[in-house]
Amino acid sequence: MPAPRRDPFFIPPENTGLAPKPRKAAPYEFVLDAIAELSPRTHPMFGCLAVYVKEKIVLILRDKHDKSADNGVWLATTEAHHASLRRDFPHMRSIQIFGKSVTGWQVLPDDAPDFEEAALRACELIIARDHRIGKIPGARRTSGSAAKAAKSSKPKATTRAAKRRTRS
Repeated sequence: MPAPRRDPFFIPPENTGLAPKPRKAAPYEFVLDAIAELSPRTHPMFGCLAVYVKEKIVLILRDKHDKSADNGVWLATTEAHHASLRRDFPHMRSIQIFGKSVTGWQVLPDDAPDFEEAALRACELIIARDHRIGKIPGARRTSGSAAKAAKSSKPKATTRAAKRRTRS
């Protein structure tokens, strides 16, 4: 049996600069460990890490060094639940990055004295399926130009049909 031949043109990826980029460690990994029994999925979002349990987005983990004001664990919730959640999390506040005074996203800031306890308490609520935490993301919106094109194409078709009728 002949020895396998090596391709003389094959260059291993690590020698081409095309090697896969190693993933950054997830910020606040203890949060993911705490909800591991729910088999959470993560996706990069806005330079942060979005955490999903089944179809719901429940958290965003943010740890940015350049703009640290909203670093911590973001809770996906609605304004209707802010008061009751604030009783459980006294240092919770609306995120500031969107420029609104009140947002559905609330942050457990990483500079709060009880950050780790609060984050783990939020994980306990997620495991208990607390209805105050988690949102099912809406359908993706079409871009403005695509929506305009869809609107403008309907009247043109109607206009052509109307012109055909008047010519007949």
